[in-house]
Amino acid sequence: MQQNFFRQNADENLKTTGPLASRMRPDTLEAFVGQEHILGKDKLLYRMIQADRITSILLYGPPGTGKTTLARIIANTTKSNFVQLNAVVSGVKDIRQVLEQAREDLGLYGKRTILFIDEIHRFNKSQQDALLPSVEEGLVILIGATTENPYFEVNGPLVSRSRIFRLHRLDESAILTLLERAIKDEEKGFGSLEVQADPKALDHLAKVADGDARNALNALELAVLTTQPNDEGIIFIDVDTAVECIQKRVVQYDKEGDNHYDHASAFIKSIRGSDPDAALYWMAKMLWAGEDPKFIARRIVISASEDVGNADPQALDVAVNVFRAVEIIGMPEARIHLAQAVTYLASAPKSNASYMGINRALSDIQNKRSGDVPPPLRDASYKGAKSMGHGKGYLYPHDYDNHYVKQQYLPEGMEHVRYYHPTQLGYEKKLYDYLHETKYKDEE
Repeated sequence: MQQNFFRQNADENLKTTGPLASRMRPDTLEAFVGQEHILGKDKLLYRMIQADRITSILLYGPPGTGKTTLARIIANTTKSNFVQLNAVVSGVKDIRQVLEQAREDLGLYGKRTILFIDEIHRFNKSQQDALLPSVEEGLVILIGATTENPYFEVNGPLVSRSRIFRLHRLDESAILTLLERAIKDEEKGFGSLEVQADPKALDHLAKVADGDARNALNALELAVLTTQPNDEGIIFIDVDTAVECIQKRVVQYDKEGDNHYDHASAFIKSIRGSDPDAALYWMAKMLWAGEDPKFIARRIVISASEDVGNADPQALDVAVNVFRAVEIIGMPEARIHLAQAVTYLASAPKSNASYMGINRALSDIQNKRSGDVPPPLRDASYKGAKSMGHGKGYLYPHDYDNHYVKQQYLPEGMEHVRYYHPTQLGYEKKLYDYLHETKYKDEE
């Protein structure tokens, strides 16, 4: 009881003395900024909070987008007990204490418990398993907040028993609203001071924050606290001060999480879609965030065969040579080689015919009875092979006009199977024409 008193007292003090980003957290849905796709007045999460009918949910999104704020708004509106744990410092013992208290409160007072776990992805499997039975039977209502994709980082049974709400990075107008509110708010912000800001300075903070409200508010706080009032007692934040206080843009990019794979996917799909500008953009973002350039180079080598293929066979040479260059040179110069390869591949004619061909062949190997090697194709080089008929009837193509002669290369019964369907784009048109003048000539 005494511990709860001190905790509540500390929380009250932090509302006026804590960091600006913490002080400015809204207490109501009406004051919440952004995330209209889940908090519009006709949206499910909004209705659940307003009606105090929260079920177990997982709030998933980048830092500074309002996950913890939403949990606190729920705490302010619910009639249930609200308990908060942080996965970084809490263990199975803490979970069990909460669950025991929840069972007691439900049995004695008929009062349910909402358990908010911040950074739930940091709980290991055993810690998450300790929650499962109580969530499943409804003893507690779980609210988990995570920056990681819950389908990757949260146990499947917990995910299946929770609604997932994805929060997006805030747009610049939303962050501007929060910055202006912080300057004017007399109770939690800087309204009691004479603070003015150049609109261009606020625009810069909103842009460079990269959708993270906490990042923008921290920069504003630093700017205010380190700027001396002028002769009129006004703390004026100019563009240079804003630039100095927010420093380098913090790109939302996790080299190990799903964000990493989303960016790699966008990068490859931009190459495949013949958009060199988009491909350069996604690659630049990955490099800026510290991605291993060799990871990018490997993706380029794969794309050279998967997406360009025989429409431009030189693409693979370019990709492999760039991979070698990246190994030899390293960053930051390696960005030049990567850019050369990316722009070449994105601008090259495209064909996935060879990629699709091997997939079709592997599917037949996996799902159909495998065929035997036709006797003419079998190895006849060792003693006794010819007596078994190996190589008998084989026609040597170089003995014939145009170095081609029609004969059966696939197993018996597969004479008319075709895996490779060359396009008529780029260099592959030459392959298309050759095959239709030779192998497929009698089939058309």
